[in-house]
Amino acid sequence: MNCIVRKMELAEIEIAMHLAYKEGWNPGLNDGITFFNTDPQGFLLAEYKGRVVGTISAVNYGDGFGFIGFYIVDSDYRGTVVGTQLGMAALNYLKDLNIGIDGVVARVENYKRLGFKEAYKNIRFEGIGDKYILDPEVVPAKIIDFQEIADYDSRCFPVRREKFLKGWLEMINSHSYVFYDENRVKGYGVIRSCRKGYKIGPLFADDIHIAEQIYKALANKAADELIYFDTPEANLFAVDLAHKYEMKKVFETARMYTGEEPLIDLPKIFGVTSFELG
Repeated sequence: MNCIVRKMELAEIEIAMHLAYKEGWNPGLNDGITFFNTDPQGFLLAEYKGRVVGTISAVNYGDGFGFIGFYIVDSDYRGTVVGTQLGMAALNYLKDLNIGIDGVVARVENYKRLGFKEAYKNIRFEGIGDKYILDPEVVPAKIIDFQEIADYDSRCFPVRREKFLKGWLEMINSHSYVFYDENRVKGYGVIRSCRKGYKIGPLFADDIHIAEQIYKALANKAADELIYFDTPEANLFAVDLAHKYEMKKVFETARMYTGEEPLIDLPKIFGVTSFELG
């Protein structure tokens, strides 16, 4: 068989969202537009006889870094050329960049053959939101200068991603908080509504105390609802925070890169932003 791989249009982003939902990935209700607008040229789909049979995203963040996600092939077409054609199209679009992925653990060896090297695992935890007394230093992100938040974010991500971040902080059905003390940002986090419950991401903080205060503010917005929280296994304090709030592990991914592992401040990363865009 020979499928057609082409650029996705904005109106088609919900196809990727639906496929992700069918796979159990539980995307956010409004993730699609924010993801797509980060790099509209990098969202691809595969068609066979007029039917969409697969998707992939290859986001070029600039400054030599890209990220691949939404790599989904319809179950009826797995084991065919669809997956290969999508993967090659994404890698070609991001050629010469250091490319990151959050790969399915069972397929790590396949990714290694494509040139990826494993950096660490990310663990998805599931818990229940609750009502907490908030620290007065935790304030809504909208009252803090965006550039201050973007500067903090840049320590926890391989490159500056202001276009994505602005959309993420302003996304409907989401809430963002900053820990602001001594006239500077010491952490921030976002929680958003998903097809099932809510997801926290990112949650970046100077230390576990600050991370916990931000977590409480976010969990307040999902009282008695399911919460999902993706933490780097390598940050033991992040894992401890999930355990403190009786969250249980539901699955994990392998964070991998084609180049050297980026110089990010991993001890500040308590919750990754997303498995789809890094």
